[in-house]
Amino acid sequence: MIRVLIVEDQKMAQENMEAIIKASENYILAGTIPNAADAELFCMREDVDLILMDVCTLRDESGIDASAIIKKKFSNIKVIIVTSMAEHTFIEKAKAVGVDSFWYKDASHGELISVMDQTMAGAHIFPDKTPEVKLGLTTSYELTRAELDVLRALMQSTGDEDAANMLGCTKANIRWHLSKVLEKTGYRTRMELLIAVAQKNLIIVTPDKALDEENF
Repeated sequence: MIRVLIVEDQKMAQENMEAIIKASENYILAGTIPNAADAELFCMREDVDLILMDVCTLRDESGIDASAIIKKKFSNIKVIIVTSMAEHTFIEKAKAVGVDSFWYKDASHGELISVMDQTMAGAHIFPDKTPEVKLGLTTSYELTRAELDVLRALMQSTGDEDAANMLGCTKANIRWHLSKVLEKTGYRTRMELLIAVAQKNLIIVTPDKALDEENF
């Protein structure tokens, strides 16, 4: 039997994944923990073959950071990132740290088992795109990469100048991209826009992490 560790801090998501594993023929639950930072210690103490790792866990511990450590120290353990958040950089970051596969929580039970089976067989399963998020009059699919990066910088910064420094561009660039997003979404002010972005988990801000570079 393949021993699975679930790293997830939301009770409903925990129970959903536990039920999937318990109903399967090839998998057994090794344990469930809410904090990604504890995954390394768990793997040192227990036999684990596969980890279902949430991105954002208890005490804001990053599942992607924890996965990087796991993949370096336990090369035999497979890691599947699981998330419901549409943050467009998560897939790229997961690939960069050596995560084996990536799955969105809203997928069906059968889909998760399929991803687990293929991952354990040596395949790497990643979605082609993030989920589409409704944002005012438009959706996340209608925003450009530069517009998304400007939104992230504005949510993380103290103002236009700070955001421009983060992205290596000018304040005029920031304001131009912001105006295009406001035009597309129909929000009247940047505050309305940024609140909506945060509420929909479209942009997940991690203050201690560097922003992705983008050409403007």
